[in-house]
Amino acid sequence: MKKQIKEKIQQLKPEMISSIVDCVKIPSVISDATENCPFGENIDKALRYTLELCKSLGFKTVYKDGYYGYAEIGEGEELIGILGHLDVVPEGELESWEFPPYEGVIDGDKLCGRGTQDDKGPTIGAIYAVKALMDLGVEFNKRVRFIFGTDEENLWRCINKYSENKEEIPNYGFTPDSKFPMINAEKGLLQVFLNAPGNSDIELELGNAFNSVPDKAAYKGKYIEELEKELSKLKFEYTREEDKICVLGKGVHSAVSDSGINAISRLAIALNNIGVNSNAIKFIAEVIAEDANANNIIENCQDEVSGKLTFNIGKLSINKDKESIGVDVRIPVTYDKEEFVKQLVEKAKEYGLTYEEFDFLKAIYVPEDNFLVKTLRKVFEEETGLDGKPHSSGGATYARALDNCVAFGSVFPGKPKTEHQANEYISIDDLTKAVEIYALSVYELLK
Repeated sequence: MKKQIKEKIQQLKPEMISSIVDCVKIPSVISDATENCPFGENIDKALRYTLELCKSLGFKTVYKDGYYGYAEIGEGEELIGILGHLDVVPEGELESWEFPPYEGVIDGDKLCGRGTQDDKGPTIGAIYAVKALMDLGVEFNKRVRFIFGTDEENLWRCINKYSENKEEIPNYGFTPDSKFPMINAEKGLLQVFLNAPGNSDIELELGNAFNSVPDKAAYKGKYIEELEKELSKLKFEYTREEDKICVLGKGVHSAVSDSGINAISRLAIALNNIGVNSNAIKFIAEVIAEDANANNIIENCQDEVSGKLTFNIGKLSINKDKESIGVDVRIPVTYDKEEFVKQLVEKAKEYGLTYEEFDFLKAIYVPEDNFLVKTLRKVFEEETGLDGKPHSSGGATYARALDNCVAFGSVFPGKPKTEHQANEYISIDDLTKAVEIYALSVYELLK
């Protein structure tokens, strides 16, 4: 059966790639709500497109008010869940892209575009993995349900609505929204604003998302000459265009913010050094600076299961009325969130900043001896020859939505994670291999 599954996936491959390209062409970034489109019309289009695709492939489908949808196949009491999301983060500055972000360009082995890796490509790939089993006449004595979310990159209102509507919760499952071999532990995710009344003579509006380390931070204003001298002194990379300076960083997902370079933090350090008056800038420069592990707030916060705490300055807004810092924190799975919040509130208070919680997702941990973990690990190791020992992550995936759920692929060890970055892409060969692993894993779970 293994050989037949792989051959069938090769047959389905051109159709699978075409379906991903069609979905990438829908710029499903959150926008203003309209009637029946709580997260904007483009996200709704992506959801409807994916459900129509599933229906054409033989799944039973359900659409729920623009918040979520699901597609199901099989019979029986047990329900296997595969959770993916169809919304994407903003594309950022277009000049940073080699190809247009919403065209789904194929460049050699690369399928390029926003959502190809996070998470349209892997989600649609997993659909075709199950389609291969369907075409081969595999008996579905358990049900397999794909649950499609639409607000994963923001507040998870989609998956929360799924629970509020008392939809059936899968017994176990996975989400193809991370990396192989497997993520069985995810840090707590805390997103907050640190606010103060406006008292500065500068204005800034920086950052696109909590969960992206900003790679650029632009400044226009009267301090531009002093700022340029200070940036040169600090040896921070920047560009200058007449009355505008743009500090450059290295954008990465905030789950690994300690591997990036935060352009907002660098700009704040330089502005603080030249004496710009701002509570928010002073806090960033003196408390965080370039320490993405926030040791000045809580020293050496880490555990063996999930590693170090990470702290990302994702947004900064300063105007005459208000100053606001948007912060994304990933808290180790065994550490108490409230203890961290207490330390953050106290430190922020020293700088005249108040704490406003925006969102929180609790940590998850599925032990290595869990049958789901053992089954997926076995398939991965057999198909790659690599060690399938589960890892932990600071990322937030839909694995948190279930009690027995893990993040499983689709990025292979040693391959680049391009999510949330300009020039996002997925390797077509790697995706095809991932789809084989997904098909074989579902086949084993059905048995």
